[in-house]
Amino acid sequence: MSLGDDGAYGGGEYSGQGPGQTRTRLPGGEGDVYGSGRRSRGGLSSRNLVTIVGVVVLLIAAIAFANRGGSGSGSDSTDGDSGAPAAQPTAPTGQRPVSGKNSDTPTIPSGFPKSEQGAQSAAANYAVALGSSEMFKEESRKRIVRSIHDPAVVDRLENTLDKAYSPAFLKNVGLNADGSAPKDFTFVSRTVPVGTKVSSLKGGSATVEVWCTGLVGLAGEGSTDPVSDTWFTITQKLRWIDGDWKIETSQQEEGPAPVSGDVRASGAKEITDAVEGYGGFTYAR
Repeated sequence: MSLGDDGAYGGGEYSGQGPGQTRTRLPGGEGDVYGSGRRSRGGLSSRNLVTIVGVVVLLIAAIAFANRGGSGSGSDSTDGDSGAPAAQPTAPTGQRPVSGKNSDTPTIPSGFPKSEQGAQSAAANYAVALGSSEMFKEESRKRIVRSIHDPAVVDRLENTLDKAYSPAFLKNVGLNADGSAPKDFTFVSRTVPVGTKVSSLKGGSATVEVWCTGLVGLAGEGSTDPVSDTWFTITQKLRWIDGDWKIETSQQEEGPAPVSGDVRASGAKEITDAVEGYGGFTYAR
């Protein structure tokens, strides 16, 4: 999530040259809205949607089967004479996930290859780290920032973020002064990359866009800021430093956001159990 949206990292652009902007979206109503169903939008019922999806899946399966049968070899298609797996822009390239872990923050992968795929993988994993609930606590925030940023921008960026994550801001989003959640509540801030795109790649520099969805809010009975979803795109400028990609600057914009589906909103306990029970992933392009 982002300070520019629902109270986490990334609102606007930072370059270590001045304080970032913070905007907080307060709850629109009072009381616990967990468990209230969402209204169907656009007049498309769940049954009609399932039918449409089923037809599309069958069509895709038929095309894939026909293409496989036409080759007569049973092997995967390749890109020209390079022998590399062919891939559409939104399809995986087949590159193996990075195997290394950062020594200071073991949950963040490290050792991404100096390639287009490596830059995309780095940007996706960095977006997850910067959108996590750990960014709201000073000690863990500093570890994350130092692990994945260009050392030349770390000090100024830390000062900017310390001011942004002020006690007043944390209180405004329902947290204690140290970034922890109030008793009987679980604070949720989780970013999920949907896709990546390289805007530029030259030598040891790359610009990567990461389209993300995310969850943010307080889960618990009586929460006035329940967990909700958000959509945004993070553009990261990366540099190749000491054998890995590091963030030099980052900018976030809202969207693209799809129409909300006809899905019943879950209760507070169900959301809490899901967040605590389902772990995240290492992303690889």
